[in-house]
Amino acid sequence: MYREILDRYIDEHKEEMLEDVKTLVRVDSVRGEAKEGMPFGEGPAKVIEVAEKMLSGYGFKTTNYDNYVITADFNDEEKQLDILAHLDVVPVSPSDWTVTAPFEPVILDGKIYGRGTADDKGPAVAALYAMRAIRESGIQLPKNVRLILGADEECGSGDLEYYYKKEAEAPMTFTPDANFPVINIEKGRLAKEFGAEFSEEPVLPAVTAFHCGTAVNIVPANAFAVVKGLSMETVNAAIASDESGAAFTASACEDAIKIVAKGVPFHASMPDGGNNALCSLLELLGTLPLSDCPQNRTLKAISGLFPRTDYYGEALGVNIEDEVSGKLTMNLGILNYEGSTLCGQFDSRVPVCGNNENVTRVIENKFAENGLSYDSVLLTPPHYVPADSELVQALMACYENYTGIKGEPIAIGGGTYVHELERGVAFGCEMDGVDNHMHGNDEFMEIDVLVMSAKIFADAIIRLCK
Repeated sequence: MYREILDRYIDEHKEEMLEDVKTLVRVDSVRGEAKEGMPFGEGPAKVIEVAEKMLSGYGFKTTNYDNYVITADFNDEEKQLDILAHLDVVPVSPSDWTVTAPFEPVILDGKIYGRGTADDKGPAVAALYAMRAIRESGIQLPKNVRLILGADEECGSGDLEYYYKKEAEAPMTFTPDANFPVINIEKGRLAKEFGAEFSEEPVLPAVTAFHCGTAVNIVPANAFAVVKGLSMETVNAAIASDESGAAFTASACEDAIKIVAKGVPFHASMPDGGNNALCSLLELLGTLPLSDCPQNRTLKAISGLFPRTDYYGEALGVNIEDEVSGKLTMNLGILNYEGSTLCGQFDSRVPVCGNNENVTRVIENKFAENGLSYDSVLLTPPHYVPADSELVQALMACYENYTGIKGEPIAIGGGTYVHELERGVAFGCEMDGVDNHMHGNDEFMEIDVLVMSAKIFADAIIRLCK
């Protein structure tokens, strides 16, 4: 019964909403050096200040939690719903932006461009205008909705850790910092380091160096190894016989041969979408006539634990899956070996059925069997809110009401702002098929999607708090 009123309000205030997005985008809120009263640096503290002025200017009761987060309450009633967004942004490369400078927002062809327009300042303002529409249309809510705007989502969510030491989690929470329709399942994560030490020089022919990877959450695209004691003909013959799909080149390097592998990068949560240069190179090295020294044996063992096409941890004995969240995925993202030391790191996304007993301990036992040391990191548990819960069902209804699209809750391999909350889901504002260049150059938000999101959020607030 309120849809026509709220839709009209949001349509009439579209230009004002876009100006508020611009105001926040103009603040460079990349995390900086911590200072007194500025836990995440000057930029995040400044954007909290700007947001506080904006929120209080629209009549909401605000609370500044020491520049970790700023909140706005709809009323003084019992809290029912938290809307959790963030105002910090990832770093920029200004010279690579083509439409505008990162912190100089512009509107062009139905899109608003600038760092944070999609992640997450634009969605934060959409949530604000949903609350404004309800409040300024005179609609009363018997329960409270609180907008929480944080300042450290991109660098570890220390803002929420601070906030939730002071405040209790609401009965329901959603974050407009991901995809529609609703993300109700986020896999757990295990990113673990392993290594080996060698007391003697390798016996030739041998691999004397191996380097690959800088970020464990990416399928590595580039790797190289140095081998000694083999002829160029032998190496080139192995390359000619390779079936990995990676591109290999070999070149003379003093008294050795340098082998370079080029694969295809992809997100670690979907390793089958790329071609892992690290695993491809290990596989190639395993076909060479190398000596049976500890260094060569260790590299061969690692290749056996992380085969090139084993995306689901079968070789490690952790290829588990469940109906609600799918399969465990495995990505070997970093490996460095030089002289007496080898160290590597993998990234696994773990379904709801996974835990430290059937994943972490199993992997540790496999490492131990192969003479590899490992760190004590444990699994970050999966996040799961049942699809039949009141929260998920209400949000799905709101999405379908405005889009006309029958949606299904989504399970993802990554984590969102609500991963550590018991009763939180991700809800908007990204639409399927639209690349907002999030975290990239020329980030944008489609204005029609932003406006529709504000309407969807208003509908959700009414349904959950009325």
